[in-house]
Amino acid sequence: MLGFARLLRRYGFAIAPEQISSFMQAVKLLGPRSMADIREAALATLAPSPDRRDEFEAHFRSYFYGDVRPSIDGEEDEETRIKDDRGTREAENQTARQEKGGELSSAIEQLSNRDFQRDSDSLAPFRRKLAAALPARRSFRIMRTRSRGTLDLRRSLSEIVSADGDIPSPMLRRRQAVPRKLLLLIDVSGSMKLHTADYLRLAHAAVQGAGRAEIFTFGTRLTRITSALRIRDRGQALARAAAQVDDWDGGTRMGPTLLAFLSVPRFSAFARGAAVVILSDALERGDHAELETAMRRLSARAFRLSLATPLAGDPRFRPATAALRAILPVLDDLVDGSSISGLTDFILSLARPAPAAAAIWKRVS
Repeated sequence: MLGFARLLRRYGFAIAPEQISSFMQAVKLLGPRSMADIREAALATLAPSPDRRDEFEAHFRSYFYGDVRPSIDGEEDEETRIKDDRGTREAENQTARQEKGGELSSAIEQLSNRDFQRDSDSLAPFRRKLAAALPARRSFRIMRTRSRGTLDLRRSLSEIVSADGDIPSPMLRRRQAVPRKLLLLIDVSGSMKLHTADYLRLAHAAVQGAGRAEIFTFGTRLTRITSALRIRDRGQALARAAAQVDDWDGGTRMGPTLLAFLSVPRFSAFARGAAVVILSDALERGDHAELETAMRRLSARAFRLSLATPLAGDPRFRPATAALRAILPVLDDLVDGSSISGLTDFILSLARPAPAAAAIWKRVS
């Protein structure tokens, strides 16, 4: 029974641990007298949505009857699967693929695992400096100040009343400045395979150094790995993140995955007023209309939208692809993402103003 629930989770069914417990209790309550009892218990407790009922039935027959798994309409379509690490994590892992490639971009989904080796912590200085270096915004919280503030009329009048009409020194206040959120969207497709490990180490340092950092990976799926990277030990954190992500070194659906990110209200809220850095080569396959739409919507929400591509490490690089030309006007930055030292310097400079990406690359071209 537990294996069937895990199978459904693996294929994107939203099932809570309480539902699994209720499923097994319902089966026990019904006897079960027949397989029909198990099926009815599963339908009542696991509650598949009406539009996925046929898919649920196919999985049930495949798991319990051993039928050859039929093709499920829409399973390989452009709908992006989303995994949120706020909930429970699957215990099952896909068989690891070993591949030396990464030069080609593809839209085909391939599921695999990754292992990250331990190495020296060269990102400690970046972690220490990050919180103070991030852009700040004025919050609605008020703090008392002795200078460089506005008159706190209510407190000043209260002091005058307490002093029987004497006029003391004026009381001043100002709005607190708080660091903006940092949102990293990391491309884990096959074309980025050589840089994924470094990007994940950078992401771990960002989560440890900034109080409000959010990390997502995308390829053919969208996965939130922030909770995993909150583990202080980097080796354990990366191992847990590696277990959560299913689409390592596979295809790329950058536009659909970013639209999927924006379609979830809680995720979209992470981007509001944040410094958003996308670590990707932006090699979108086929029509780039969805990518352009997603980047425009993301730019409208973000404080600053940046694209760090390892392709820019080549001096001959120019944003010449149709996708890059389409999104360049909405980017605040298009920078080199081929080296960790360059990336850390760039992230630490996000609070400083800079010319728009389109203006810089127009001069370069």
